[in-house]
Amino acid sequence: MKKHANNYAFIDSQNLNLNIRNQGWILDFKRFRVYLKDKYGVSKAFLFIGYVEANKKLYAFLKHAGFICIFKPTLVHKDGSTKGNCDAELVLQAMIEYKNYKKAVIVSGDGDFHCLIKYLFENKKLEVLIIPNRYQFSALLKFRIFRPYLRFMNDLKERLSYKRKDPGRTKP
Repeated sequence: MKKHANNYAFIDSQNLNLNIRNQGWILDFKRFRVYLKDKYGVSKAFLFIGYVEANKKLYAFLKHAGFICIFKPTLVHKDGSTKGNCDAELVLQAMIEYKNYKKAVIVSGDGDFHCLIKYLFENKKLEVLIIPNRYQFSALLKFRIFRPYLRFMNDLKERLSYKRKDPGRTKP
């Protein structure tokens, strides 16, 4: 347990959520926030997420669980799909907060963050890179220099999966 480490987490919620669900489980965000605090000394956890008006209750839950939600406006395509890529916001926030944290915990398997991760590594500001799915992440994050920092969520299913407390109640 790393108490008072003052590390900040920067979480690509889309990458995290889709990769966890593709493994057949649902992440319990409340337990995940505690895990980040206890395991990596995360005092602030920024969650980057596309804003959809209908998800206000979800956003309130995430804030209550201890996440700082950074929203990106979303676009609804003609086919009904929603797009809200938050990559630039995550990189920008990591740099805005750079002087405020000891080390960064990046949660994503997206290679678009290679430049940020490399910069953090070179400046000794990278704590870990948490990959949601060890079998599906960018080759840009597989370079030898990053290997000691890679952590995978595949083995955390029992510890961090959402478990319905009331069988008649829907998930958060």
